[in-house]
Amino acid sequence: MKKFYLLLMMSVALLCGGCGQDFKETREKAKQGHAEAQFKVGEMYRERVPKNDKEAAKWMRKAAEQGNSSAQKDLSVMYSTGAGVPLDYVEVVKWMRKAAEQGHTGAQYNLGRFHYYGSYGVPKDEVEGYAWLLLAKANGIKESSEKISDLEKRLTAKQMEKGQARALELHRLIEERKPKPSVESQ
Repeated sequence: MKKFYLLLMMSVALLCGGCGQDFKETREKAKQGHAEAQFKVGEMYRERVPKNDKEAAKWMRKAAEQGNSSAQKDLSVMYSTGAGVPLDYVEVVKWMRKAAEQGHTGAQYNLGRFHYYGSYGVPKDEVEGYAWLLLAKANGIKESSEKISDLEKRLTAKQMEKGQARALELHRLIEERKPKPSVESQ
């Protein structure tokens, strides 16, 4: 029985990656308003023992509101499943779009899929979906290829041209929004 108890405690200790000093230090930074630390604390609450979706959502929202694109995407996913927040398709699309428009490639892929399928309250718009999927593929999301191929079989040449132009426009807008390096950092 002692061996079982010891083994159980060791297992809990290994699983409890968010319970140690690293978690405490990161949470302190998060409390001070550091967006990346807030995102990490949200991840820790979401993925590690003890899991707490409400706390995860609280910290994800703090980071998302400061512009952390990974937190925006993850918060969107939480709204899509109702994990720690109410199920809310308006919030799903809002946060996914914010992340995609900042250049988060996974969010670009997801937004492309939303338009491709007409899901989460987004009207089906294959040209807009094509544009986001092209952008995601150009940014390394290989999973976009299948849907792009499917769309290229159904869209007219004019629609594909419009989608390609839209992808270029989105790329330009995203690049313009990226923070410029300061003179001191050069």
